[in-house]
Amino acid sequence: MKSEIYRLLGSPEPGGLLIVSDHASNRIPAGIDLGIPAHLLDEHVAIDIGVAGVAERMVRPGAAAFLCQFSRLVCDVNRDEHAPTVCPIASDGHAIPGNALDHAGREARLDRFFRPYHAALAEVLDTVRPGLVLSLHSFTPQLASKPEEARPWHIGILYNHDDAPARIAIPLLEGQGLCVGDQLPYSGVLLNATMNRHCEGRHPYLGVEVRQDLIADAAGQEEWAERLTQVCAAVLGTR
Repeated sequence: MKSEIYRLLGSPEPGGLLIVSDHASNRIPAGIDLGIPAHLLDEHVAIDIGVAGVAERMVRPGAAAFLCQFSRLVCDVNRDEHAPTVCPIASDGHAIPGNALDHAGREARLDRFFRPYHAALAEVLDTVRPGLVLSLHSFTPQLASKPEEARPWHIGILYNHDDAPARIAIPLLEGQGLCVGDQLPYSGVLLNATMNRHCEGRHPYLGVEVRQDLIADAAGQEEWAERLTQVCAAVLGTR
């Protein structure tokens, strides 16, 4: 299933795995002019590089994927609705002049993108009740605005109150010789809006951030899709 708002890949199953990726696309829908250079759409400010390819490769019987169909620069659905960054006016040092919206413009953006996305995701979750939600993101190896900040982790695991899946996943990933960030490169207590809204206290979830250079090509996406499939199967098997 595909719309302007989301793609649903595979068939969600009760007790199965649902992969959710809020930043899977760099698409700028018709009627939106952000006023930015075209090359920025291929950078981390516009899209979580690699996650769509990983998610697509994870889809199989018992595992489906719900992927956002517009750029986070148009509307960042992994933010609280009233947060200033839901329609960011700047990202990693780049101005986004098309997001200098008045109240009516901001409401129109939310009505077109943010609210339908979350309504559709809520319907899938409430109808299917998956056994595990994988919140799939990726992070840039280096922020242009903070070049001094080292980001050595291969993968970060994020969570808020429900850390049970994280406690299963972290040692499994470390056992593969990976550098794993526990609440790194940022904390799920602070950046967990979609999971807070839909899953915290309702559906078990595992929040992951894979370093983008590791999944920038098909080979990396295949490797990480298989790795995350195995980790999610282990989490599902122990719950």
